[in-house]
Amino acid sequence: MKISLLTIKSIPMNKAELISSIAEKAGFTKVQAKIALDAFVCATTEALTKGEKVSLVGFGTFAVVKRAARKGRNPQTKKEMDIPAKNVIKFKPGTELTGTI
Repeated sequence: MKISLLTIKSIPMNKAELISSIAEKAGFTKVQAKIALDAFVCATTEALTKGEKVSLVGFGTFAVVKRAARKGRNPQTKKEMDIPAKNVIKFKPGTELTGTI
């Protein structure tokens, strides 16, 4: 069964709409879909916290990368400031996802 990955809308999909969509497409109740989505988010968060990558073949890869320290400018005062290094989450879309947009 082929499931469309994205519905292009002018407004972003919120969590409740995503849960409803998952429930409809997978034949789950909304409670089951919420549990599945929460489990996915929890598992992904734990893996990224450990520094691991999360790859979903065809959909994409979530990974933690280190952003270097850099100089920035406060837009209100125009004063230069230092922005410290930090870890950020990057998402690289997979081939199935990029082919549907």
